[in-house]
Amino acid sequence: MRRAVLIVLTLLAGCATYRAEPIAPARLAQQFEQRSLASDDLRAFLAAALGHPVQPWPVTRWNRRMLTLAARYYNPALDVARTQWGTAKAGIQVADVIPNPVVQLPFQFATPNPGPGAPFIWGPALDIPIEIAGKRGYRVDQATHLSEAARLAISNEAWKVRGQVRDALLALYAARERCVFLSRKTQALEQAVRMVGKRRSVGENSGPDVDAVVLVATQAEADLAAARTARRDALAQLASAMGLPVAALDGLSLDLDEFGTAPAAPPAADAQRDAIFHRADLLASLADYAAAESALQLEVAKQYPDLHLGPRYTYDTGTHKIGFGLAGITLPIFDQNRGNIAQAEAKRREAAARTAALQDSILGDLDHALARFRASLDAVRLSARHLTTARHQLDSEQAGFAAGDIDRLTLTQAKADYEANEMTHLDAVVAARQAAGALEDAMQRPLHPGTAHESLTRQESGR
Repeated sequence: MRRAVLIVLTLLAGCATYRAEPIAPARLAQQFEQRSLASDDLRAFLAAALGHPVQPWPVTRWNRRMLTLAARYYNPALDVARTQWGTAKAGIQVADVIPNPVVQLPFQFATPNPGPGAPFIWGPALDIPIEIAGKRGYRVDQATHLSEAARLAISNEAWKVRGQVRDALLALYAARERCVFLSRKTQALEQAVRMVGKRRSVGENSGPDVDAVVLVATQAEADLAAARTARRDALAQLASAMGLPVAALDGLSLDLDEFGTAPAAPPAADAQRDAIFHRADLLASLADYAAAESALQLEVAKQYPDLHLGPRYTYDTGTHKIGFGLAGITLPIFDQNRGNIAQAEAKRREAAARTAALQDSILGDLDHALARFRASLDAVRLSARHLTTARHQLDSEQAGFAAGDIDRLTLTQAKADYEANEMTHLDAVVAARQAAGALEDAMQRPLHPGTAHESLTRQESGR
C-alpha cells in the first residue's frame, strides 16, 4: 500500500503548477510610454537582425530599413502573431500525446460468502488504449501544418507593418518637401504683395490687382499651414505603425532621400512569380489546405477502431484471478464515421476554394498595381520634362531681369509660379512611390531603385 502511495506522489510531483500573471492596465500604459529608440534591448535586436553591431548608439540618422526593424520589435500586432504561433506549436505537442491508461479499482462485498476467503471481490485493472491506422501521425501532421500557417502569418503581419512604416515615411517626405516649396512660394508672394502695395500707393496698380496678389499669397500661407499639419500627422502615423509614443520620435533625424526616386518597374512575369511564390498569406492558405488534408486522413482512419487492452488482477473471496484480453472495442456497424468524413471533405474543398480565390485576387491586384505603377512612371517623366521647361523659363526671366527687360515684381511672380511647378512634380513623384508601394504589397517583395528614374528626380532638384 505504501508503495502505491509513493508511486502516486511521484507522478503528482511531475505535474505542472499554475502561476498567476495578472494584467494591470496602468502598468501596460507605463510600459508603452517608456518605449524608446535608445533602448539597449532594441539595440541587441537590431544587431541580431542586421548581423553586425549597431554603431553609434543611439542611431543618429534613421533610414527606412532601421525604422522597419524597430517596428518589428515594438509593433503589438507582431506580438499577437508570435503568440498565436506559440499556441499553434503547443498544438503539435497536444496532438502527439499518447493516450493515458485508465486504472479501475472495483470493490464488492459478497453476502453470503461463497468462498473460503474474505467476503470481498476487488483488484486493480488497466484500460490501455492503443491507436491504430496512424491516427496520431495524422493529428501531428494537421497540427504541424496549422503551426506553419501561424508562422507564415507572422511574415504576413510583418509585411503589413513594413508597408505602414513605408507609407508614413512617404507622407513625411511629401509634407517636408511641400513645406520647403510652399515656404519659398510664400516668401516670393509676400514680396509681391509688398511690391504691388507700394505701386498702388503711387497710383500704378488698381485695387483689384492688389487684392488678387493678396488672395494668392493668403492661399499659399494656408497651404503651408496645412502641409505643416500633414507633417505632424505623418509623424503620429509613423509612431502608431512602430508601436511607439509620438514623444519617442521628437527630434529624430530621418533619412528620407530614397523617396525622391522612383524604382524601376519589374517585368510582369517576374512580378507574377514573386507574388505566387513569396506571398506569405498565399503560402499560409496552402498550409491550411494541407491541414485540411490531414484532418480528412484522420477521419478516414477513425473508421478503424482503437484497441483497448485490459490486464487485471482480481481477488474473489479467496481466489486470485489474473486476466488478459481486450477491455473494449468499438464496432463500426452503424456509422463508420461517414458524417465526420463528409464534413472533413467539405472543409478540404472549402480550403481549396479559399486558396484559389486568394490567388485570383492576388493576381488581379498585381495586374492593376503594375499597370498603375507604369502609368505613374510615365507621369513622372512627363512632369520632369515640364519642370525642366519651367526651369528654363525661370532662367530666362532671371536673365531678363539682369538685362533690365523685366521688373522685380515679374521675376518674383515667376519664382512663385516655379515653386508651384515643383509641387506638381512632387505630387507625381509621390504618386509613383505610392503606386510602387501598392505593387510591393501585391508581390510582398521590395522593388529595387532604377537608375533611369533616379536621374529624373535629380533633374528636378538640380537647382
